[in-house]
This record gives sequence, C-alpha cells and structure tokens, in this order.
Amino acid sequence: MHTAVKIEPAYSAPTVYVHNASRSVGVASALLSDRQRDDYVAGVRQEYAEARERHYSKLKDARRVNLAKARENKQPIDWARYTPPKPKQLGISVFEDYDLAELVEYIDWTPFFHSWELKGRYPQILTHEAMGEEASKLFADAQAMLTGFINNKTLRARAVIGLFPANQVGDDDIRIFTDESYSQEQMTVHQLRQQTQKTSGKYNHCLADYVAPLDSGKTDYIGGFAVTSGIGLDAIVAEFEADHDVYHSIMAKALADRLAEAFAERLHERIRKEFWGYAADEVISNDQRIAEKYQGIRPAPGYPACPDHTEKELLWQLLDAEANTGITLTESYAMVPTAAVSGWYFSHPDSQYFGVAKIAEDQVEDYAQRKGMEMKTMERWLSPNLGYEPDDS
Repeated sequence: MHTAVKIEPAYSAPTVYVHNASRSVGVASALLSDRQRDDYVAGVRQEYAEARERHYSKLKDARRVNLAKARENKQPIDWARYTPPKPKQLGISVFEDYDLAELVEYIDWTPFFHSWELKGRYPQILTHEAMGEEASKLFADAQAMLTGFINNKTLRARAVIGLFPANQVGDDDIRIFTDESYSQEQMTVHQLRQQTQKTSGKYNHCLADYVAPLDSGKTDYIGGFAVTSGIGLDAIVAEFEADHDVYHSIMAKALADRLAEAFAERLHERIRKEFWGYAADEVISNDQRIAEKYQGIRPAPGYPACPDHTEKELLWQLLDAEANTGITLTESYAMVPTAAVSGWYFSHPDSQYFGVAKIAEDQVEDYAQRKGMEMKTMERWLSPNLGYEPDDS
C-alpha cells in the first residue's frame, strides 16, 4: 500500500513492490522481456491504482472531528491541585565519553535478536527448542564484541541533556524560557493533536497537554536529550568490511544501536532520580524499565506522538546538540551517527505515549501557520499522517 500510495505515483518508470528478495527474479525477468513487459507493467499499475482508490476511500470514511472539537476533548488535568516538580539542575549537561560498561545492564536484548530474524523474547529465546542454539551462539558472539568495545574503547558514547522552564501556550504549543524569571523566551515547540473521533471517556491527546498552561500561573518544565553510542563505529565497520566479514559488521551496527537505546534509558533514569529528581526514590527492575513502568515519558520527534521530523531542528538548537555530541542531522532529519536517540522529557504522572494517527486538513493548515511554513511543505513532512489527499495543484 505504501508503494502504491506514496512511491509509484512519483515515478514515471515502473515501480514494483516485492515483499521477498526471492521474488525479485521473476519481476526483473518480466520487466526485461519484450513480450511480457507491457502487459506486466500495465497490470501492476492497475493493481496500484485500485489500491490507492481503496486507501483514499478508507480515509474519507474514517471518523475525525475538527480541530476545535479535538481541543475541547483534551485530557483533563487539574493544574490548580498539581505543582510541577522543579528540576534539581536546570540548563544543559554534556557527557563527553560515557562509560559503556554502565550501559550494559540497560540493554533490551529482544530487539537485538529481532534484527537477526530471530523472533522471541530474551532471555527465553536462549532456551527455545528451535532457535535456542543459534540464539545462544549469537548472544555469546555479541558479549565478546561488547567486551572488546568496552576494554579497547573503540566505540564511544556522547550525550547532551537539558532541562528548561516551559509552559503550554495556545492549545498545542510549548514555550520554552531561558530561566524561571520568564524574562526571555528561548523558543516555541509545536505539537499535533489526535483528531480521531473518541468514545466517551477517551481523549484527543497532545503532548502539550502535559505541560502547565501559561495562564495557570504554574512554572513547569520540559527536558530534551540527544545521545549516541556510535562514535568510532564507522572505523570498526570499515575494518570488518575490508576483511569481507559481513557477520561482524552487522553485529557491530546492531550492538551500537542497542547501546544507544540503553544510553537513552540510563539517562532517562538519571533524569527522574537525579537531574529532575521527581522520582528520586524510584526502585524498579530491568523488566519494569523495559516495560516503561515509571513516571514520565521521552517521546522522539518523528515518532507517533510527535511525528513531525522538522521539530528535531528546534531540539538541536535548544541543546546545541551538534557541537555537544557530534551528532548531525541530514536534510531529512536523520541522525548521524545512526546509533543515536533523541527526544523530549515530560514529567507529569498522567503523561503517556500515543499515536497522533491521521489528521485533518484544518489541523495541518493551523500547524503550518504556527510554524511559519508553507502548507505544501508541511503536507510533505506530515504525509504519513494526512487523513486526506492533498491537492497537487
């Protein structure tokens, strides 16, 4: 469906989705055949046209409320009875060369095995009847490589975190200030709101709702972070690839990704217990950490609760992330090194993860105006979340 809706219409040449590499031989043969090509291409284009029609028909049938009604159905928080916790340390903190050994216990190994097409949960997968032997060998190789990274310091980790006074402004934005005197605004970050029609007792969530409104008179706070465990990874991978060692090249990348997620997890724990300190007495197991059984969230720009990747540029400005970590953003806002994680910190006990999902044209227009961007540009960045077909004119 993604190929039919997003990719195929953008190209004049035949565009074919193949769900398994083994099927590509037949597709390539048909495209190269003088006798088959025309009929094959016509059939694919007809199939994709019908798929697009089904897709847009579903969008029209989906029940969405207008933006005003969605805002009226925001998650209710009694700010008069709630005092936002003041961070123990405001401003930016930089971690130049974080100890990888400290991150090992924070690794969620389940996605590591998934990256090798071994579908199962850790540690149960190590004793699985069908996959256990292969998983155990893979795990042993990973532990050996991880030990080498730590002992030889060939892979390094850097990070920046920041905590700042902030308030909700308007309905869906968060204004960040330089200090608690509110004498100077640093920036305003922008959020999106769910527009799906909700049943009674369910709300149209927006991340801005978890920060005290400016007119509440309460000083609230927001945090930001950018971490990487990919410093030195390119050299490691290049050495393996020079030896045609694909296995260990993939292993190094997978471990760097796991360490980056572990780094984000560890710093979030330190935010809760030390730097912000709103859960200083927190005691939870690693399984509870993985299941996010703690107060507060760390949503990332580009992910379901805040799907606009362009907001990452504001996060980078706020944290001076490139200078402080060496992480750069590509023109599509991907992070380099790729073993990196970034996002926002929210402390409110009601804060939760959610998906903005499909939104209506009235919100995109409002959002573009708030950000000072052209409607067409905004539609391009939010294309996965559009609940309508944009006008191409």
